Amino acid sequence: MSTPLLTTRRGSPALAAHTSTKKPRQRGAWARRAPLLPALIFMIVVTQLPFVGTVVISFMRWNALDPADRGFGGVSNYRNALTDPTLRSAILTTVVLTATVVLVSLLLGLGLALLLDRKFFGRGVVRTMLITPFLVVPVASALLWKHAIYNATYGLLNGSLTWIWSLFGSSHAPQPDWLSSVPLISVEASLVWQWTPFMMLILLAGLQSRPADVVEAAKVDGASTWQVFRYLTFPHLLRYLELAALLGSIYVVQNFDAVFTITSGGLGTANLPYAVYQTFYEGHDYGQASAEGVIVVICSLLIATLALRTVSSLLREEKP
Repeated sequence: MSTPLLTTRRGSPALAAHTSTKKPRQRGAWARRAPLLPALIFMIVVTQLPFVGTVVISFMRWNALDPADRGFGGVSNYRNALTDPTLRSAILTTVVLTATVVLVSLLLGLGLALLLDRKFFGRGVVRTMLITPFLVVPVASALLWKHAIYNATYGLLNGSLTWIWSLFGSSHAPQPDWLSSVPLISVEASLVWQWTPFMMLILLAGLQSRPADVVEAAKVDGASTWQVFRYLTFPHLLRYLELAALLGSIYVVQNFDAVFTITSGGLGTANLPYAVYQTFYEGHDYGQASAEGVIVVICSLLIATLALRTVSSLLREEKP
């Protein structure tokens, strides 16, 4: 009795209609996804396969200066990387550099975003000029700061000091060598100049998403500008501040251009990416450099995970 019933159910018109509608839906879904497959394959070949190769090499003994000693080394490269005082110093420099650049850029970006949120004549021109530093190629930005601003002979900073001292009738203005006296601050200042527009854009988007009627109601009720900022604007911007800080940290922690161009990693400015560069190109230790590179990627992934969670929570809050 069960076999005919099963046959009847399988051959029922409702089931046939459901199957016929399901197949076109599946074909339509594949038709929409098929144009994306070449880009997905290209991304896997360009990014994931090299990373898998890096992970494999990180477990090998492979130094170009000693080609005879090559083979599987286990976790020795990771052990050496985590116990190397030079790498620990690079990790500390990376943390200090990233934290300083992100915090200062956030504060300056918040101030500029509050300024651009107001209506004034020439706001579009001012906004374009403030965004420009973020559009400059990182190497070009580092060269600009190294030669046009920090140079002890013809740089802008020492030229300004000479001009200020001349106003007071003195011809003996101090001419410090900024790159040797404050090397880490010099790198941080160039990165702050580059990343402040990025923070400003994110925070400006947050400011423009504020409910205008609530702000107007608070002003009508007699709230001061500081009270509006403290009790309305700042709580609304908290998610945007977190997002800007996390995204900025992802990029700044991997910065190599400014350190390499401005100080060449000297005078205590070598960060993690520069340490990987030194191990690979100067030490020719491919296994050790791969292990250090994997550590950098893991740190970046941890920050990226926090950033994605912040973005998802922000999008959930924005849904009506």
